[in-house]
Amino acid sequence: MSVRLKLTFSYAGFLMLAGAVLIGAIAVFLDGYRERAQDRGEIVIAPSGPELLRDFAPAAVGAMVFLLVFGLAGGWFLAGRMLGPLTRITAATRRAAKGSLSHRIELEGRQDEFREFADSFDAMLARLEAHVAEQQRFAANASHELRTPLAITQTLLDVARNDPNRESSELDERLRAVNARAIDLTEALLLLSRTDQRSFTREAVDLSLIAEEATETLLPLAEKHGVVIETSGDITPAIGSHALLLQLTTNLLHNAIVHNLPDHGTVQVSTAAGPQAAVLTVENTGDRLGQDLVSTLTERFQRGTERVRSDHAGAGLGLGLAIAESITRAHDGTLALSPRAAGGLRVTVRLPAARRSP
Repeated sequence: MSVRLKLTFSYAGFLMLAGAVLIGAIAVFLDGYRERAQDRGEIVIAPSGPELLRDFAPAAVGAMVFLLVFGLAGGWFLAGRMLGPLTRITAATRRAAKGSLSHRIELEGRQDEFREFADSFDAMLARLEAHVAEQQRFAANASHELRTPLAITQTLLDVARNDPNRESSELDERLRAVNARAIDLTEALLLLSRTDQRSFTREAVDLSLIAEEATETLLPLAEKHGVVIETSGDITPAIGSHALLLQLTTNLLHNAIVHNLPDHGTVQVSTAAGPQAAVLTVENTGDRLGQDLVSTLTERFQRGTERVRSDHAGAGLGLGLAIAESITRAHDGTLALSPRAAGGLRVTVRLPAARRSP
């Protein structure tokens, strides 16, 4: 039987049971009243037990039949009203199972259990739709990015094979550069896969020390671009992978150095320990950015026209901020990007706080 039919029979059965109990209670009360009145020597005009049953039975049967019909009709109506939102949710689920993730339930009415369930389902569909769209863009971009260096390598090899008088040293350098870019891309994709699967060991770390280590590593690059790095912050304890958090900080710092002003640019790196979160903030000067562009910077393979050769995972490949966002998410944190009013970008990473050591 359907749930609606089960609820209908339940309502009708409960109503009939309540009616039978009420009728029985009335009969018992009348019979007891007659006996108590006779014991007191009062004149009783109420019928005796057999007479009461004979006179009262037709009316009781009629009342029970009425309760049955009323219970079935009312139960069917009430069950339909109660299950109406569930029917809409089921229809939305079937459409989602067929691949339509753009449909929303948008259940109206008061904030009850069905409304909360429908709103949660709509939020889940929105996240799934965004995730699927991102994965589709990622697959298309990854195919393009992987195809390009392989095609270049194949073309150079064909030229080398057909040109016996080639300059081998120049060709070797070009082949090395293309292969190095392909290796960087592969390592970045493997790092993304590792963070997405959360297959790493967590330990107590200090974000302030990690920020200092990343700054020391990228100081030559900053000097090359004429960028000054300013660091600040006290001890900032957190829980996570030291290697991945160092990669996160390095990617953010590298992005801030490369995408900066041509002259006299600055990068500010700060850490702060709050009661609920450990915060890492990286700000840089640069061109004014629109919010529409900033909201897409963490997408994989999203980048400007400039390619930067670096030993850091994802640098120059459009994966730097995507890897940073993936590492943050794997640590149950959040990464927020916002354009600075004077130009440049502010990146704020919030990770779950860890207790300070005594």
